[in-house]
Amino acid sequence: MSQLLIVDDDPNTLASLSRAFRLAGHEATVADNAKRALELAQSQPFDLILSDVVMPEKDGITLLGEMRALGVTTPVVMISGQATVDMAVRATKLGAMDFLEKPLSTEKLLLTLENVTRLTRLESENRELRKRVGKHEIVWSSDAMRRVMSQVERVAAGESRVCILGETGTGKELIARTVHEKSHRSAGPFITLNCAAVPQELIESELFGHEKGSFTGAATRHTGKFEQAHHGTLFLEEIGDMPAAMQAKFLRVLEEGEIERVGGDKTVRVDVRVVVATHRNLEELVRNGTFRQDLFHRVFVIPIVLPPLRERRGDIAVLVDHFARQVSDVNGWKPKPFAPAAIAALERYPWPGNVRELRNCVERLLLLSEDEVDEETVRISLPQTQRTVAVASGALAVRVETFERDQIVAELKAHDFSMTETARTLGLERSHLYKKCAQLKIDVDAIRRAEA
Repeated sequence: MSQLLIVDDDPNTLASLSRAFRLAGHEATVADNAKRALELAQSQPFDLILSDVVMPEKDGITLLGEMRALGVTTPVVMISGQATVDMAVRATKLGAMDFLEKPLSTEKLLLTLENVTRLTRLESENRELRKRVGKHEIVWSSDAMRRVMSQVERVAAGESRVCILGETGTGKELIARTVHEKSHRSAGPFITLNCAAVPQELIESELFGHEKGSFTGAATRHTGKFEQAHHGTLFLEEIGDMPAAMQAKFLRVLEEGEIERVGGDKTVRVDVRVVVATHRNLEELVRNGTFRQDLFHRVFVIPIVLPPLRERRGDIAVLVDHFARQVSDVNGWKPKPFAPAAIAALERYPWPGNVRELRNCVERLLLLSEDEVDEETVRISLPQTQRTVAVASGALAVRVETFERDQIVAELKAHDFSMTETARTLGLERSHLYKKCAQLKIDVDAIRRAEA
């Protein structure tokens, strides 16, 4: 059902057109003059505006121009019994979708509505697709990333399991998504789950689903990630953090290609390509007994190693340009250039938070700068770790404490103040990180508010 606004100074035309659309299952609102039409177009949404051209006081073409000037983007189709080529040209230049001559047949009206609705939907889908592609686009120019992307192209065509390795913030999910989009499964779903972000007692339900009443709180049947990813790709981030008890069940699914919901007694076949990722050393986890060796051999078929940003500094300039355009578009900001000295300063920084940290930094720089991002703005925007450590003085214990504090603060900022991610990057237990923050008098909430 579509919502239409019909504008005409002839009451008989308004009555006949609105009746025709209502009989076809649509809602029609009428206006007998341009002034009333403009008020309605601004106050409520319509799928289509059908407007006469020749009307007293203000004609339809003038109405169309005023609507566009006021930001009304609803598709408009002009109608007239006195149409001229000049009229049609003027209407088209102002953005009219079509120009129909009276008398109008019901079939012609409904076909026009169908075409306009389809075109509007396609334009909306294209805008959403462009947003999605921009968000998930991999930007690079370095040889290191050229080798990675070449490997992605090769492995995407097959069904082999892929294990993506790299530090936090290097873009492992982007690579997994690219593998999916370049594969024959691209029309299927791409489903993600971060194994480190799900409590141990819930991860089985998240992966395999559960039946109604299988545990307290299970009010309805829940479809797990494997079923959601049927005929597509399942990306499991931080596979190294999967609980030991879950690893055996996960291994069975990889071997058998079927899952069993929690509380269920039937197996469900699933056709899923599994891609995993971790920032940890899986071979070391196998050696210390926290990761099953048989599961390791199942998931570690084709490793793709993502270099940290400090090892691909040649990508920083193109990443800055990409993020600057992306951030400006999202926020409606005027684009600002980066001075060569500013880019050079960014290239010197070690980027412990990798590409994720760079993206956050670019947004901060655009917000702080006037017409151009210069070197001084970069200097005051980057974490102070490097500079502070160099000038730290006093007893060794004081210097060590200063270094620890600056490292923790820098990692907190790089990981959007996630204690879990920060602890993992620093190789600490979360409880140990909390204790460290207390010992070093790091007020996480205060630092977060200052960054906001």
